[in-house]
Amino acid sequence: MSHEPPPEKIGPIHFAPSITRTNAWTFLYAAFVSIGLLTFITVGQTYILNEHLKVAVSEQGRISGDLVFLTEIVALLLFVPAGMLIDRIGRRPVYVAGFLLLAMTYILYPLATSTGELFLFRAIYAVGIVAVAGGLSTVLADYPAERSRGKLVAVVGLLNGLGIVFINQGFGMLPEVFTGQGLSGTQAGFLTHAIIAGLAAVSALVVALGLKGGTPVARQERLPFRELFVSGFAAARNPRILLAYGAAFVARGDQSINATFLVLWGTTAGLAVGMESAEAVKHGTFIFVISQLAALVWAPILGPLIDRLNRVSALALGMAFGAIGNLAVVLLDNPLASYGVFFFVLLGIGQISVFLAAQSLIGQEAPVAKRGSVLGAFNIAGAIGILLITTSGGRLFDGIDPRAPFVVVGTINVLLLAASLYVRLKAPGKAPGEIEAETPT
Repeated sequence: MSHEPPPEKIGPIHFAPSITRTNAWTFLYAAFVSIGLLTFITVGQTYILNEHLKVAVSEQGRISGDLVFLTEIVALLLFVPAGMLIDRIGRRPVYVAGFLLLAMTYILYPLATSTGELFLFRAIYAVGIVAVAGGLSTVLADYPAERSRGKLVAVVGLLNGLGIVFINQGFGMLPEVFTGQGLSGTQAGFLTHAIIAGLAAVSALVVALGLKGGTPVARQERLPFRELFVSGFAAARNPRILLAYGAAFVARGDQSINATFLVLWGTTAGLAVGMESAEAVKHGTFIFVISQLAALVWAPILGPLIDRLNRVSALALGMAFGAIGNLAVVLLDNPLASYGVFFFVLLGIGQISVFLAAQSLIGQEAPVAKRGSVLGAFNIAGAIGILLITTSGGRLFDGIDPRAPFVVVGTINVLLLAASLYVRLKAPGKAPGEIEAETPT
């Protein structure tokens, strides 16, 4: 007779066996800070380009896109090795290292004296992204019981959004606060980035103390590096995993487009009407925050629905919301207009819908022993999405129209909606309840 304690739960969310409440609460904290710390680079970078480096507004779209391009090149090279490490040495040490690299980035970024140095520091940030994103997505796949996967993904999405709002809006206002207290613009930039670096370092300590160590499989069951290296790509023979990789491509691209070009669009619109740099960045950050607030409200509505649907059907629904949100932006002329809130709400709903559905599908389909490697390939697909969508988006932003990057994402959403419907007909997979019934307790 087994004497294992029953699985833990927090509210309506049931966790996998061996996951303690301390592990769960630590992960929820990590989910709160992870994406906010990753996306603050856009707010800080926009401020540094304008205040520290005095880069012409007409060049900022290209430079921002190229910085993202560098980030994703590094990510493409490292996501598979990081996934292999996650499967071999565990989730916790990789996740901790990621937070420490982010702390280093935020200390160095305001020290840049040229855009060339920004590219150097951005490479360090890129390694941090790989570790944090790999840790977050793999733990998110590990921790829930199958019947609660959609709910936990929704809660993590909610916490991601809250963290983005808290960190980007709250800390994004600090330069204006500090300059109002008499500090120079560059001093305000240094101090703001030092505070963000401190938050990243504290988060590394919290994760080191509270996250579950090891891997979900016993040491003797861990696969060799050679098999882990190819497993993420070989898993794409499963049409639902291949579809999830496509969803990651557009989901990460969508997140990056929103984080990079909503802030930049609002900032450049503010500068065009005569605002100072700090005030313009505040307005640009505000419209990004509006989209994230919409995502916060929508996530707990969609999450329980995902747990009732076939995961592929849920992805089709998410792609439909994403297409509507991104393509509707063509009707918005001025991002600072009061009616723009409606469009930013649609963007937020679309972005979080694709994210939740994609994470639920890959979490269900990724084999336990190869989960880090499969999630590494999933993240590679996302990195390629950011690489292609954001780089082209930066040039479209500067050369054609600030709305063009969103139209690109919306078009991809439509294509993947069609792919989701095809997979649903040909290879729908099992419903969450069927998988839960087959899982040993």
